[in-house]
Amino acid sequence: MPTKHQQVSGIGGVFFRSKDPAKLAAWYKKRLGFAVEDGWHGCIFNWRDYKNPKNAGSTIWSPFKADTKYFGSPKQAAMINYRVSDLKKMLAQLKRAGVWIDPKTQDSEYGKFAWVKDSEGNRIELWEPPRESAAKKPAANKKKKSAASKSPRKR
Repeated sequence: MPTKHQQVSGIGGVFFRSKDPAKLAAWYKKRLGFAVEDGWHGCIFNWRDYKNPKNAGSTIWSPFKADTKYFGSPKQAAMINYRVSDLKKMLAQLKRAGVWIDPKTQDSEYGKFAWVKDSEGNRIELWEPPRESAAKKPAANKKKKSAASKSPRKR
């Protein structure tokens, strides 16, 4: 039986460099009403799946320090985090296609993470949310709070 072709199911996060993440987040909070959280200066947008409203999810918006190494090249101004349902299968599919894959991956209570580069060399993050907590509360919420408190997922 052929393996199902893996595809991205949504955007898990939008991350970008900022000269002053706290100041920029305060602007978004004041001017656009973002529910910016203290500590990591990010915002969580909670949503429900259109086709199955019982499935809850979230998308993170977060400014990072301008000198972050998290995005890879200093020339890269932003990084998108894409949600996938099966990270292992997605990485195997990308490997077969000759896509650059960071040998480092992360598996934590917040989900599974991997990094690849698109055809223009932009580093992107792939995220498989944890199965159990995905329906209870947004995994990305914990993920970014963890990053703000010096977790292995450095900002």
